[in-house]
Amino acid sequence: MTELHLPVLYRDDALAVVDKPAGLMVHDSALARGETDFAADRLREQFGRPVFLVHRLDRATSGCLLLAFDRDTASALGKTLMSQDVEKTYWAVCRGWPEAEFVVDHPLDGGPGKPQKKPAVTAFRTLATVELEIPSSGFPTSRYAWLEAQPRTGRFRQIRRHLKHMSHHLIGDTSHGDGRHNRAFRMMGIHRMLLHARALAFPHPATGAAMRVEAPVHGEFAKALALFGA
Repeated sequence: MTELHLPVLYRDDALAVVDKPAGLMVHDSALARGETDFAADRLREQFGRPVFLVHRLDRATSGCLLLAFDRDTASALGKTLMSQDVEKTYWAVCRGWPEAEFVVDHPLDGGPGKPQKKPAVTAFRTLATVELEIPSSGFPTSRYAWLEAQPRTGRFRQIRRHLKHMSHHLIGDTSHGDGRHNRAFRMMGIHRMLLHARALAFPHPATGAAMRVEAPVHGEFAKALALFGA
């Protein structure tokens, strides 16, 4: 496997789930700003056939990326996504100690040029907490939490913006995060945004079989989870 190839988590004749690394854009867009390296192009070359990306991940987010090999499968998966029959599970690291379980129901706009706000709901669960000897806001220590997030809608940067709304900013998020805590993690050698698409669960469009695919954590994300004893 060449360095440009993405790890394949699951593959059959109709679809595949790959592990997208943090820092790689999924496809060309207005946000690309001169970029020439995209997951979609890599995957077409890697599989040697057309690919249809069923959903998107932010450039800075790693993990499960679902794609289809034909238009009919892509259409079926798209309808499954719209009906919310795809369960997306993310791992995130945020500042502060939130409740054990909480739901953020806070409308969001569609991003640049799309000011209309639409319903947006994310369910969160705290997996672990840690208190580190990092001075912050007059306190000698800083508190952080490892979260599981399950978005029930698919709005622009939904998890990141919902965490900001709750003042539990995502670590490493340079757009919606907290610069002081981002710098603290960079000092520990953790430079990436700590959001990872951990798992996808969905009915297979051809067979109806219940599918669940998980993406392991690597590198700097694994280093961050080690702070929680993981």
